[in-house]
Amino acid sequence: MKILVVEDNERVARFVTRGLREAGHTVEHAANGRDGLFLAASEPHDVIVMDRMLPGEIDGLTIIEALRKSGNRTPILILSALNDVDERIRGLRSGGDDYLTKPFAFGELLARVDALGRRGVDHGGERMLQVGDLRMDLLSRRVTRGSRAISLQPREFKLLEYLMRHANQVVTRTMLLEAVWDYNFDPQTNVVDVHISKLRQKIELDSERPLVKTVRNAGYMLSEHE
Repeated sequence: MKILVVEDNERVARFVTRGLREAGHTVEHAANGRDGLFLAASEPHDVIVMDRMLPGEIDGLTIIEALRKSGNRTPILILSALNDVDERIRGLRSGGDDYLTKPFAFGELLARVDALGRRGVDHGGERMLQVGDLRMDLLSRRVTRGSRAISLQPREFKLLEYLMRHANQVVTRTMLLEAVWDYNFDPQTNVVDVHISKLRQKIELDSERPLVKTVRNAGYMLSEHE
């Protein structure tokens, strides 16, 4: 999922964004309300994690109310040190979908984000991706090939989803680094090739037709065709 984190506390922001990325998500971060409102309004996200109290005139609730008035229905998880009932009610009535008080356990935040993501999944009505006999259920996050279930780690799932969405197209290592690892630079590692190799081992058994093709000097292509 693509997640926007709006949080002014540098330590909390670093903790949350790192954890979400390690779980396989693409994360953008805004450190103040102005930037948060701009990113939330100008780019599509699957979930927004919103700090309740932000520096300046634009706080978290102001952003949420502005988004809802504009018709933006992206699921929003509010983070706040304000834990009394009235504040939680105010946050939810402003348009928030869930409310988590600080301090929090990252595991609980991740579970809530995943739940909001499942609730808000809408790929133009799309739920299934399929290439040949390889199928991916975007809602249940279940992958099968024929009758065989395939267990994928979050990063592997994200990599396969990108390849399936670009089936029969050459995707470069740079494209994969940006889309799957959220890198906008070359890390000078073979991380893409290593993950492609692991993915191949899971989706291509000896008796099954190879699906992931290496395109020399270009990148990779997922295709059921030779």
